[in-house]
Amino acid sequence: MNLPIGVFDSGVGGLTVLRALRAVLPHEGFIYLGDTARLPYGTKSPESVVRYSIQAGDTLVEHQIKCLVIACNTASAVALNALRERYAPLPVVGVVEPGAKAACGASVSGRIAVIATEGTVRGGAYQAAIHAIRPEARVVAQACALFVALAEEGWIEGPLVEGIVRRYLEPIFATDIEAHPDCLLLGCTHFPVLKPVMETVLGSSVAIVDSAETTARRVRELLEQQGLTSSASQPGPIRLLATDGTSRFARVGSGFFGERIDEAGVELVDL
Repeated sequence: MNLPIGVFDSGVGGLTVLRALRAVLPHEGFIYLGDTARLPYGTKSPESVVRYSIQAGDTLVEHQIKCLVIACNTASAVALNALRERYAPLPVVGVVEPGAKAACGASVSGRIAVIATEGTVRGGAYQAAIHAIRPEARVVAQACALFVALAEEGWIEGPLVEGIVRRYLEPIFATDIEAHPDCLLLGCTHFPVLKPVMETVLGSSVAIVDSAETTARRVRELLEQQGLTSSASQPGPIRLLATDGTSRFARVGSGFFGERIDEAGVELVDL
């Protein structure tokens, strides 16, 4: 089925999910919506997040999509069930469940660290999802607010960045190697661009799980199960929609997407 896959986020961080989706589903078409006029969702009430998510979802569903991907941790934690009920039987996939499942599979000891924004950590979605799969797991969650700013500015390497990453992560992993977490789950779509620095800081003893990559694999699995994969032999088209600031979307989003985004190719929409 050659209908596009719809993806939405509160801004440009979800472009890491789109990038991962395109890597595992190269022949699919995509429509990405960044609700840049109302970001971040993490500071909004649950009621507002559900309302914004439904508005974004409705906009994408109008484009005849075959699957909806919530590339936002806050929206995944708060609005996933509402969106699944509203659009059934359309497949709706969030980033929390696949990330938690992958972390549980990657951890040998059951000691898992989650880093995310303050809102995601405070809401406890990842902790709950991990314990639903591995009740005995020991989970430590850390808010890493500056990681978002670093990623937005495109500061993803160098001594300053490494120093900030160490400042956040070393308290979590300061214990003896036999006692500290053996898995780090990246619970924010901004964070994958900092993964190489995290690998340098933590070394090979810690598995780093990227929720963008695991979400993409889950989407591919669902499409294959339901016979919805594209029959195209060429790369599918990508449409980019934003609710505000197309210039900033293109400039900042290019770093998350991994290639240059032309401002002229970003469509301004009103939810």
